[in-house]
Amino acid sequence: MFSVTTAHADAPRTFNEAKKVAWRLYAPQSTEFYCGCKYNGNKVDLNACGYVPRKNANRASRIEWEHIVPAWHIGHQRQCWQSGGRKNCSRNDKVYQRAEADLHNLVPSIGEVNGDRSNFSFGWLPEQRGQYGSCLTQVDFKAKKVMPRPSIRGMIARTYFYMSKQYSLKLSKQDRQLYEAWNKTYPPQPWERQRNQRVACVMGHGNEFVGPVNLSACG
Repeated sequence: MFSVTTAHADAPRTFNEAKKVAWRLYAPQSTEFYCGCKYNGNKVDLNACGYVPRKNANRASRIEWEHIVPAWHIGHQRQCWQSGGRKNCSRNDKVYQRAEADLHNLVPSIGEVNGDRSNFSFGWLPEQRGQYGSCLTQVDFKAKKVMPRPSIRGMIARTYFYMSKQYSLKLSKQDRQLYEAWNKTYPPQPWERQRNQRVACVMGHGNEFVGPVNLSACG
């Protein structure tokens, strides 16, 4: 699913640094997260994957870097967020900075879906095809929920577990139950393990919920 090139560098310290590293970490021709569409550079081949823009064709045609666990979820539990929101956290809170720049939580996404997802939580929705053409991820704006396509549900769950443990983020009982179910139903696939290894080579550690990594193989 993801084609990832080997990268060796210190872990990024800011979100802007993380985005630059992510472009190098993922191969120039790769697959975005929410819809499985191929992209080349910053451009998404929408026709090839049957994606139909919902509203914003310009944003749909480009890749953006998406936090699986939203910046809002990372920050709103912290004091910095209460005193100036995301900007304040990004400037002044070291823990938030590390979390916002954590490559385990960063994936390439169609810009329109990234924008539509906003900081909505994941969950089950009545299946309705066609919101984005053939894309199986769907967004309920009224309920503020997103149901991701089946093949990424397990990775989403394991990313939430990792971020929760790594940065002491609280998960609601409902979310934890959902992610435990997804983790069990959708175990790690080879592409997810490969991604975990490559990201670990940059971050210096893997996501333990995906599986072990071999840092000595990073070169």
